[in-house]
Amino acid sequence: MKDPTFSSLIAAGLVFLLAGTVAAQSKPVVVEEIVARVNNQIITLSDYQKSNAGLEQEVQQDCQNCTEQRIAAEVTERRKNLLRDMIDQQLLIERGKDMDINVETDLVKRLDEVRKQNNLSTMEDLEKAVESQGLVWEDYRNQLRNNLLTQQVISKEVGGRMDIGSDEVKKYYQAHKQDYNRPEQVHLAEIFLSTEDKSPEEIAAVHTRADDLHNRLVKGEDFSTLAKRYSQGSTAQDGGDLGIYERGQLAKQLEDAVFGLEKGQFTDVIQTKTGFEVLKVQDHFQAGLQPLEKVEGEITNILYRQKMEPALRAYLAQLREESYVQVKPGYTDTAAVPGATVIQEVAPTPDTPEKKKAKKKAPLPKVNS
Repeated sequence: MKDPTFSSLIAAGLVFLLAGTVAAQSKPVVVEEIVARVNNQIITLSDYQKSNAGLEQEVQQDCQNCTEQRIAAEVTERRKNLLRDMIDQQLLIERGKDMDINVETDLVKRLDEVRKQNNLSTMEDLEKAVESQGLVWEDYRNQLRNNLLTQQVISKEVGGRMDIGSDEVKKYYQAHKQDYNRPEQVHLAEIFLSTEDKSPEEIAAVHTRADDLHNRLVKGEDFSTLAKRYSQGSTAQDGGDLGIYERGQLAKQLEDAVFGLEKGQFTDVIQTKTGFEVLKVQDHFQAGLQPLEKVEGEITNILYRQKMEPALRAYLAQLREESYVQVKPGYTDTAAVPGATVIQEVAPTPDTPEKKKAKKKAPLPKVNS
């Protein structure tokens, strides 16, 4: 329940789309090697190399409890699909702009969340911290903006079209009952305030803030909303969600506090070695076969994830069909559609796509259960 380092927050999954510059001379001179074109945009060799260099750190951030073997296998898989993923991102960004999606308000909120999670007083302090990591502030903002934009496109165009019915949930439950015969468990969420590297006076002030948040919870304010706004833990963006624990997986201090609570209840303020926190029991599962109504949401999420990957790949294949994608020989787009164009000669800058296929956009497919 410890804060993530700032560098891990800003390093995970960053793909900077920095276009190379060229000199306009009588004879074209290539300043930056172009690896791929997506309509009017380009992916340069430096873009590709930066993304490739950050893969291992990205995987370690996403899979913190994985073995070295698992991490190595995941890095290999992501490296194989690196250019595909960079093209996917550009396609989704363009689609978001076509849909007139505006994420500026969400961007301000996300930057403020990062600021709070890293105990920074002002946005200027966050900008300095980003630049201290060797990053350009505007590039960092732009990448967060692109991530928010692509998430909204996927949510609207793919996730919003998936229909998971109650019959499908029941069928999965009947086929996987053994997975729901469990020991006693609690599903927890947290609001965490850090006291690391703080003086006794500062620790007292943090305790006061924690007591104030607890009082607001007692008065009926929403736990998830307060966690997103004030928690300094790595779970803040997810409303403080910590996941599911059984007896023996938590420190005794925390176990004693939460296993006596029912669903919806929360603890008093608890002081730990790294800070103060309030824990909420999102759900309390008694030992034995869990009834369907207890695990229905969990099963729905499983089915959603199972359908999301193929549905997203189908959607991206359609975007490729409607776009002009070129890849230079020697590089592989693992999701290339039949008849994809290969760059034969790299020009200094991408021309207006006069060759772009004049395809009439077909209605997007609805993904049913």
